[in-house]
Amino acid sequence: MTDSEILNSDTIKTLNTSISEVTVYTDRALVTRRGTVSLTGNERELAIASLPATLEPESVRATGSGTVAVRLLGVRTETVFSSEPVGDRTAKLTQQIKELQTQRRGINDKITARKIQLKFVEGLSEKSVGFFSSSIAKQQVGLNETGELLNFLGTNYLKYVSAIAQHEKQQREIDKQIKALQQQLGQVQTPHSQQSFNIIVAIEPSGSGHFELEVSYVVTRARWTPLYDLRVNTTNNQINLNYLAEVNQNTGEDWTGVALTLSTAKPGMGTLPPKLEPWYIDKTEPEQFFGRGLSEDDFLDLEEVLSEGFAGRSRSITRAPLAAQIATAQVSREGGTVSFQVGGSTKIPSDGTPHKVTIFSENYPFKPEYIAVPRLVSFAYLQAVVVNPLTGATLLPGKANIFRDNTFVGSVQLENVSPGQEYKLNLGIDEGLKIERELVERQVDKKLIGNQRRTSYAYRLNVTNLHQVQVHLTLKEQLPVSRNEQIKVRSTLTNPKIVAGEMGLLEWIMSLPPQAKQELYYQFVVEHPPELTVTGLDI
Repeated sequence: MTDSEILNSDTIKTLNTSISEVTVYTDRALVTRRGTVSLTGNERELAIASLPATLEPESVRATGSGTVAVRLLGVRTETVFSSEPVGDRTAKLTQQIKELQTQRRGINDKITARKIQLKFVEGLSEKSVGFFSSSIAKQQVGLNETGELLNFLGTNYLKYVSAIAQHEKQQREIDKQIKALQQQLGQVQTPHSQQSFNIIVAIEPSGSGHFELEVSYVVTRARWTPLYDLRVNTTNNQINLNYLAEVNQNTGEDWTGVALTLSTAKPGMGTLPPKLEPWYIDKTEPEQFFGRGLSEDDFLDLEEVLSEGFAGRSRSITRAPLAAQIATAQVSREGGTVSFQVGGSTKIPSDGTPHKVTIFSENYPFKPEYIAVPRLVSFAYLQAVVVNPLTGATLLPGKANIFRDNTFVGSVQLENVSPGQEYKLNLGIDEGLKIERELVERQVDKKLIGNQRRTSYAYRLNVTNLHQVQVHLTLKEQLPVSRNEQIKVRSTLTNPKIVAGEMGLLEWIMSLPPQAKQELYYQFVVEHPPELTVTGLDI
């Protein structure tokens, strides 16, 4: 059934509807349309025409209310194929091609004129060679006259050659434009069918009156992804979390003035649990080891949105300026799903480009911690540790831009975070901790012990807190790890005393008062047969 057949039917009435609400998920969107119609009591079907091809027919639902009782008997969708109107587009492309062809002919005329001028200069040059050579020999023409002629010929030759090259370049560019327009014209002139959907709602009205129909349906090609700006203030140990959303939709219909909701639900994941497939293992083939970088261990959490008012403070007659407030979303929870109601005036066109929407902005306290790995870097790295309260909202994975005291530090990919979870945020190098590492002993025993050569190594580390506050530091060192059973590594002394962990890891956790200094010391021995050469100890 076509749109015209719907409009001409006595028992079917077509509604003019508009989108009032949109709920965007991570890979689709739920659209709600509303429209009001005057019923006479004879209608049997209400129709909404020309809905986009991204609509999922099985998702359509209908409801409504009005001044007259109406029974909703059912809802169905019809697929409509229509040819795209090409008359206006064809005329426009044809006109553009004609205009470019006219420009091309004008440029071609300029090239012809320049070539005539160039040919005259070349001919004058050829004829002048013999004449001036003979005249100079007979002293009938001086060198000055000859130089002036050469300058005239050379200048004009370059002028005309350059002009011809420039016009030919313009001609090539116009040829490219004409070819592209001709390709578009060919595509437009080839018939294309456009698919759309009509929604038909079967009704049984009890009489005449006004009725507002509401239909909802799911469309694809819509998604939203989190985006975060994290601004760290190390003076008061506060983090400002600006929680944004990038909404991207190419559904075929614009969302103008809609009440937008962003949801963490995943309606497309299905209702059945995944099925386990056989877990196969096999022997590995030798391959080159390329190494793997460390992954980010930064997570974010957030608290429930709190509103904060701004009030101006009167000073004599002049009122202090009021700070701008950021429009934020309302957070709601249902089970494990979090929804953000953005507002009722959102405009997101169907253009496939990302549009930013602010969910909320809030400040959170953090606990600073420091990590140092002196064997690799002689600096300490600052980390911010934040605990998300149980009333906080779930944070979806997304990109976070980190600013430390208004200086951009970098970007990290945040993982999914639940309420009550702790996250750590790396903030880069902090020069407020001075760390020195020194090899103080490397001694080879002169005598073999049990037919083994023994070499002792010892390192001293000095850590100085240059801050005016107490800091918490985790310092990591490591002992060498033997990959040969004939080579033995033993820890002989650590001060302060700790026990080496897996893979020879040494880890001291300490608190340093302001301006305090801490000395660390560790020693280890390496034993191996004297005929064996050990590599990797050049540290």
